[in-house]
Amino acid sequence: MATRIFVNLPVQSLGRSVEFFKQLGYTFNAQFTDQNATCMVISEDIYVMLLVKDFFKGFIKKEIADSTKVTEAIIALTAESRSAVDEHLKKALAAGAQETKEPMDHGFMYQRSFQDLDGHQWEIFWMDPKHVQ
Repeated sequence: MATRIFVNLPVQSLGRSVEFFKQLGYTFNAQFTDQNATCMVISEDIYVMLLVKDFFKGFIKKEIADSTKVTEAIIALTAESRSAVDEHLKKALAAGAQETKEPMDHGFMYQRSFQDLDGHQWEIFWMDPKHVQ
């Protein structure tokens, strides 16, 4: 059974994307970084491969979705607290992201959403552990 996830995202400018995500506090694995791609480390088991669009095309047969016009996926990540959700969104907005909807507060769960510089939709959420069965 697989224990790690690697999400692959096409980007317009690798350097611009790296700078954006560094401002959110993420690090990158130099071993898997060159002019075409980089490996962003989200956690010990979660990674995002940012691939220059022409390089990304080498892995697919279909067209790349224009993420500024359509949503191809929502990348949802948990946060340790409600305030951590707000802090993450604050960093994203300061780095150039756009908030995609109003905060959603369900009492036991709180979430915020943003688009990165390439239009990929990210969601940061906190869920009260007492409500998780």
